[in-house]
Amino acid sequence: MQLIAVLLAAAAGFAAGAVWYMVNGARWAAAVGRSGDEAGAERTALPFAIAIAASLLAAGLMRHVFVSGGISGIGGGLLSGFGVGLFFVAPWIVTNHAFAGRPRALWWIDGGHVVLACSAIGLVLGVFL
Repeated sequence: MQLIAVLLAAAAGFAAGAVWYMVNGARWAAAVGRSGDEAGAERTALPFAIAIAASLLAAGLMRHVFVSGGISGIGGGLLSGFGVGLFFVAPWIVTNHAFAGRPRALWWIDGGHVVLACSAIGLVLGVFL
């Protein structure tokens, strides 16, 4: 059951990111200085493979932390996932973007993505915990 929980949670995190960037794709492309056509033309499988691996790693570690911390239930999982995204992951993304001189719009887009994805992962893990 542990493996199924992690796989489903990772899929939820990945899907949340897919929806997030479908909604924010034009803004993201503008923030990184690309047109939508350019971003689509250069697309390879590598970023998707990395995103899947990252979702699996995040879901696996979040499950471990949730179990160790006694977090259970849908509400507990959702709130804890939200906290992981907002207070652990997003600050590092914003810091990296700030030092790289990236546009603030990108801070919000990419930071929002990890908050949403971690929330989705936490919600699904909460179903199993």
